Amino acid sequence: MAQQEGVIKFQLDYSESKAVQAAEILEINAWRQILFRLRLIGRDSGRYGGYAFGNVSRRMPSAGPRCSFLISGTQTGGLEEIGAEHYASVLDCDIAANSIAASGPIRPSSEALTHAAVYERSETICAVLHAHSPEIWHCASAIGLPMTSSQAVYGTPEMAEEVERLFALTDVGGQKIFAMGGHEDGVVSFGETPEEAGLVLVRYLARALERT
Repeated sequence: MAQQEGVIKFQLDYSESKAVQAAEILEINAWRQILFRLRLIGRDSGRYGGYAFGNVSRRMPSAGPRCSFLISGTQTGGLEEIGAEHYASVLDCDIAANSIAASGPIRPSSEALTHAAVYERSETICAVLHAHSPEIWHCASAIGLPMTSSQAVYGTPEMAEEVERLFALTDVGGQKIFAMGGHEDGVVSFGETPEEAGLVLVRYLARALERT
């Protein structure tokens, strides 16, 4: 089930551009730092082949119904602190065509398509956090967490379709978190703000730790 982290599986139309203003990433970046300290984002030589893991994003305020958001760049998970230069702007996406259009000083995370699939479910979702938590992932069923199919690989249309299925058939919209069955230790939380998404993730980590 283990897969190599950080491999972009979608078609990427990328153009290099300047970083966004630092003020645009302050809140999401603060939560990213919290997740790093909790080891929900990071790099560990003994996990996932030594590749960095985890990423965060926030919807652009002017996006409206468009699939437009800022996301931490590919393989930045291992950095203790990141700045605006480590974020890419996803300008458009076509999940069915497995394509992302992005710009910025860095290429977007390989999980950008999964983030896009979550944002497309509701305009009220303005932050998405992708973490790796063995505790949550292995206890997902016991703590009532929705989970995508083990056959759906991260960053693919199949994973996006699984996100859509969960929203249609489970209470993931209310729980604001799901586990990724085909992505070892992968967990995604979301909310109207980075704080809401972050607190959901921490709350379920506590529930999982009660069972370990």
